[in-house]
Amino acid sequence: MSHPLADPDIELTPERAQELVDAGTAIIVDVREPHEWDAGRIDGARHIPLEHLSSQAGTLPSDVTVIFQCRLGARSLMAAQAFRRADFDAWSMAGGLQAWADAGLPLTPDDGVVADH
Repeated sequence: MSHPLADPDIELTPERAQELVDAGTAIIVDVREPHEWDAGRIDGARHIPLEHLSSQAGTLPSDVTVIFQCRLGARSLMAAQAFRRADFDAWSMAGGLQAWADAGLPLTPDDGVVADH
C-alpha cells in the first residue's frame, strides 16, 4: 500500500525511495533519535539524528539524491526543506519508517520495529 503524498514536490513514497537506492542514485538518511534507530531501521540507511544534521551536512554527498526519513515524515520534511535551500537534491520519505514497514519493505534487524518517538 503506497502512502499518500502530502506534497509531491518534496515527498517520495517508500517504494520510490527503495527504487532509487537500489539503482544507486540515492541514499537514505535516518534523522530519528538513537533509541528509534536501535529498535529498527532501513538496511543501508545512514543515521544522523536531526539535532546533528546541520553539523554533518558536509559529510553528505551532493551528487546523489538524499532521501530523509523519520518515523512519520514530519522531521524528515523539515530536513529536506533545509537541504534543498542548500542546493541538495533532497526529499522526504512520505509517512516515514511507519509507511515503509506498512508497505512490507524490510527493516533491520530482522525483528526490527518502528519505535515510538
